[in-house]
Order: sequence, then structure tokens, then C-alpha cells
Amino acid sequence: MRLEMKTFFLLLLSAGVLVSTAASQSTPVSSGSPASAPAAASTAPAPPSFSSPVVPKKAEEPPKPADDDREPVATFRKRVDEVNVIFTVTDKHGHFIKDLKKDDIRVLDDHKPPASVVAFRSETDLPLRVGLLIDASNSIRDRFRFEQEAAMYFLSQIVRPKSDEAFVLGFDTTAEITQDFTDNTEKLAHGVRMLRPGGGTAMYDAVYYACRDKLMKAKTNGPVRRAIILVSDGEDNQSRVTLGETIEMAQRAEVILYAISTNISNIKMRGDKIMEKMAEATGGRAFFPFKIEDVSNAFAEIQDELRSQYAVAYKPADFQADGRYRAIDIMADNKKYHVRARKGYYAPTQ
Repeated sequence: MRLEMKTFFLLLLSAGVLVSTAASQSTPVSSGSPASAPAAASTAPAPPSFSSPVVPKKAEEPPKPADDDREPVATFRKRVDEVNVIFTVTDKHGHFIKDLKKDDIRVLDDHKPPASVVAFRSETDLPLRVGLLIDASNSIRDRFRFEQEAAMYFLSQIVRPKSDEAFVLGFDTTAEITQDFTDNTEKLAHGVRMLRPGGGTAMYDAVYYACRDKLMKAKTNGPVRRAIILVSDGEDNQSRVTLGETIEMAQRAEVILYAISTNISNIKMRGDKIMEKMAEATGGRAFFPFKIEDVSNAFAEIQDELRSQYAVAYKPADFQADGRYRAIDIMADNKKYHVRARKGYYAPTQ
């Protein structure tokens, strides 16, 4: 009887091993199966694919999980419930107002006054991280050389050694960085000279990439001002991401976008309106030169504005780290003053 029971248990044990082995061999997980793929985010836009050999190597890497786009960015450096906003104030003639005090402005976050204003200061000397994005498509070929010269002069004037850094990116069908972050103005000028016009226009992809892979990830030792100077006619015909996704990424990266239109027809075209929308959503400004020589004046005005801004830090009322978009409204008590600031931000998730 004991021998029969022992044999019975051995048979059960053997059968269990066989069943377990068969089960593990019957459901292999390949590297391309859904089980191994990152989960898709519900709101963050999918990153564009930069597959051209001329695109920087960093942009050719496989897209990271969409959750990377949901991580807190520089807005929440110390506390997740503290928001920092850079803004500009001008009078009705467009002249910068540089003597405002904290009590001269009102802030609304998600349509409510903040719980408290932590800091308010004039920011005239904040280090800059600037991306110069130049349209190198066929549509701007006739004006390309002059725009290069104006851009080089702008960089030579605004980039301060050991404080500011800039990079140069040209785009047509794809985006190409001809000079990475540096404070060396000669290298930046060389990067501008390397650009050659030709091909279609993937403007949204270029701005998206510059925000996500360059400005958002730029190494800093403290607070900086992130800005994109976009020189284009705004006529996108090749991008994989949308205008809305591009604006969202710029807001996540806390980038102020300034656009200089290359359209000199004296008629505001569809591309001009698109660039104006991008600039306004990020607290920047769009310029529409009447003639090609006015491009230099636009660069000069951007330079003045980047050195004539304010910063306010506050704690929102009823704040929740839920990843939701929250609108920002900053108003001056003097009704004759105009305030430009980014339209909102995305709360972090925890």
C-alpha cells in the first residue's frame, strides 16, 4: 500500500511539472508584443519620428514612454504646488514697463486667485537658454541669406559667455542641429552658415523636438529663461505632430516662443496666424516685417524683451497634482498696460 501511494504521488508531481512547463512554453512574450510596450498616455502627444540621417542622433533614438512627457518640469523645481511665470508688460505704444511692484498685478490660476504669492521680481539678468530655429525649406530660399546674417548678429549680441547658451537648428522636411548648446558665438555663427535651403516644411516637428529634447533637458545650475526664436513663413506641410501638440509641449517645457515671419507680402497669411497663435500661447510675440531689412529690427526687439521681464512665483489655490491643464491670467491694475505671459501649464502627476 505504501509503495502504491508513493508511486501515485510521484505521478502527480511529474504531471504538475509537465503542465507547468507546457504552460510556460505555450505563451512566449516577444519584444514587439503589447505586454512589453510602454503604456500610452491619455493626454500627452506622441513624440514625432525623426528618421532622417541628417537629424541629430539623439532624435533618432526610440521614443521613450509617454509618461516622460508627464513628469514635472522646471516650473516645479522646489515644490509641486509652486508655479513660476515669466511675463512682459508694455504700454499702449509697446514700450516696456520696468518699474512694477507686486501690488501692481493680479494673478489668476485656474480662474482663482492664488493661495499666496511667494516671490515677485524684475528679471533683467536671468541666464538664457535659446534655440534658434530657421526654416530652410524651399519656400524661403529667396530671403535665406539675409535671414542668416540677421540671425548671426542677434546671437552675437544676446549670448553672454559663461551665462547664456544657444543652439542652432535648421529644418525643412526634417530637423537638423548644426550647432548644439554653446556660449561661443563664433561656433553659433558657423552653425547658421551651415544651413542650406531645400525641401518641404516640418515646422511643428522642429519646435516639438527643440522643446522636448533640447530645452526641457538642458542642464542648468539654477533658474533660466528658455526661449525659441522661430524664423519661418509658418506654412507647415510635413509634420507628424499637430499644432496643438506642439503648443502643449512648449508649455510643458516652459518655453517662450518668438516668431519672425519671412512673409513680406504685407498680407497676413495662414502661416503667419499659426505662428502668432504659438507665440501668444507661450507668452511670446510674433513679428511681421514689411520688408526683409526689418528682420534685423525684429531680432533687436526680441533681445530687448528678453532682458525686460518679470517673474512671479505663487502657490495655486485648490492645487492637485493630477496632470490637468490649468489656465494662467496675469493682469496689471493699470488698464493701459498689456501683459504677455504663457496661457497656462500642466500640473505634475504624483
